[in-house]
Amino acid sequence: MLFVLPYPVIDPVLVDLGPLPIRWYALAYVAGIVLGWFYMKRLCAADRLWGDVRHPTPLSIDDLVVYVALGIVLGGRLGYVLFYNPGYYLEHPLEIVAAWNGGMAFHGGLIGTVVGMAIFARRAGVRFLSVADGVAAVVPIGLFLGRIANFIKPELWGREAPDVPWAMVFPGAGPVPRHPSQLYEAGLEGIGLFVLLFVAIRLGALKRPGLSTGLFAAGYALARIASEFFRQPDPQLGFLFGGATMGMLLSLPLLAVGVALIAWALRPRRRAGRAGAPA
Repeated sequence: MLFVLPYPVIDPVLVDLGPLPIRWYALAYVAGIVLGWFYMKRLCAADRLWGDVRHPTPLSIDDLVVYVALGIVLGGRLGYVLFYNPGYYLEHPLEIVAAWNGGMAFHGGLIGTVVGMAIFARRAGVRFLSVADGVAAVVPIGLFLGRIANFIKPELWGREAPDVPWAMVFPGAGPVPRHPSQLYEAGLEGIGLFVLLFVAIRLGALKRPGLSTGLFAAGYALARIASEFFRQPDPQLGFLFGGATMGMLLSLPLLAVGVALIAWALRPRRRAGRAGAPA
């Protein structure tokens, strides 16, 4: 207990405007979307990174951000309601819209984002995977900010760790020190994934449609599964069979999709046939 770090208590409300308080939680989503919009416009303006792959124009990203933002918010909220606490919201349906109280699921937000990207790709006349590759590169920014907001709130804290020097006693989590798992996730899902994709893109990942998306999907799934070993499961679910958590189970299909996309993107390309010969 002598080595436990003090939890830096931060007011979850950044600015109190009476009926419209500005919370760190909401600000993280807004900042993630704005920074992601800026970074993806830069990526789409750098034609050399894409080679001959047709990709969204920088101007079209203004439309894409609307679809993605709606997908994140609606999908994230509905994902939490359906995956993590359906019984409660069945009894309190009006609470479904109260997202400002917390309760967003990444996997639900991912599904919503995929739907938004598909609609945009169809309307913009570009390949879905080209859109997904650009979005995959910027998502870690939002993940990092979101996990920091979880830490400030505080919520989604870690499992008990009385012997860990950097453990913290979180308000509302009892007197026992716990892993600051929100910070673990911010490092792995945010900083780690961002660096991985940044390097991969500079090495030519965007020239192979699906590669950046696959790296993100597999990388996030592995980071989330690793973090779940330190994160306290949601109280209404607890541990599932074999000590697994809902976050682990939802990440397994994502891992499979990511590995499949990486393998598909890296497959040997057929060369065009000689003149007069079948290609």
